[in-house]
Amino acid sequence: MSKIPASVLAFEKKLVPSDGVMYGTTWKKRKTQATPLKLQEKSVRGTISNRLKKSEEGKIDTKIESANLQTVDSCALSFEQDTLKLSFTLKILSGIENPSACNHAGFNQTYQTAVKTYIKEQGFSELAKRYATNLANGRFFWRNRVGCEKIEVQINVLNHDSKQSWIFDALSINTQNFEQKNKAIDELAKSIAQVLSGETEFLLLEINAYALVGKAQDVYPSEEMVLDKNNSKDKKSKILYQVNEVAAMHSQKLGNAIRTIDT
Repeated sequence: MSKIPASVLAFEKKLVPSDGVMYGTTWKKRKTQATPLKLQEKSVRGTISNRLKKSEEGKIDTKIESANLQTVDSCALSFEQDTLKLSFTLKILSGIENPSACNHAGFNQTYQTAVKTYIKEQGFSELAKRYATNLANGRFFWRNRVGCEKIEVQINVLNHDSKQSWIFDALSINTQNFEQKNKAIDELAKSIAQVLSGETEFLLLEINAYALVGKAQDVYPSEEMVLDKNNSKDKKSKILYQVNEVAAMHSQKLGNAIRTIDT
């Protein structure tokens, strides 16, 4: 077999999250009442806080006294709301043993053999448990997770042939390791592992998560990357992400949280 590696090699992602949409509600009415959160525009007078270049060190007093005028997007709960609701779906796909593109038959055969051996010996049980743990502990809230009094994560299976669902107390689940014992996490992990191992074709999950952040507190949607701020929309220095005028989090950001599994 040739030792020349494949020059064309690609894989399709097997964890496919949707964008996450953000709502405001109250903890008592979180399951029955929620209002889509809108972005707000603010014009603020900030201060100069960046490091000065050596050539500008003599101008420090002038720089600090100058106003740093900027227009930014922000998002917050109303004064009647104390809870952030984040909703998204996650599809998990099988077929890990098959690259979507490979121009080297020898490598393709070796790869498939290695994956099939791993599935037979390990069954993706550890990897699936780590994915399940990151769903259960609400890691996907990112900055919104900090300083919360309570976080609840509800996960429903949307496959037509299954009616499984789980509810997790996210703050009771450690984000620093994956060693805790939890029957519900094990059940969710088993469903994920069955898909990754090819026993079932796919799994579609609906995630509704609630964070008790406090009345009228700021919440944090994803921030858009602005490559050229001089030509950015309305000259804003911060542009937040929205879907159909509702504050949202990027699917990439949610996916990154779920895949944070290395120890």
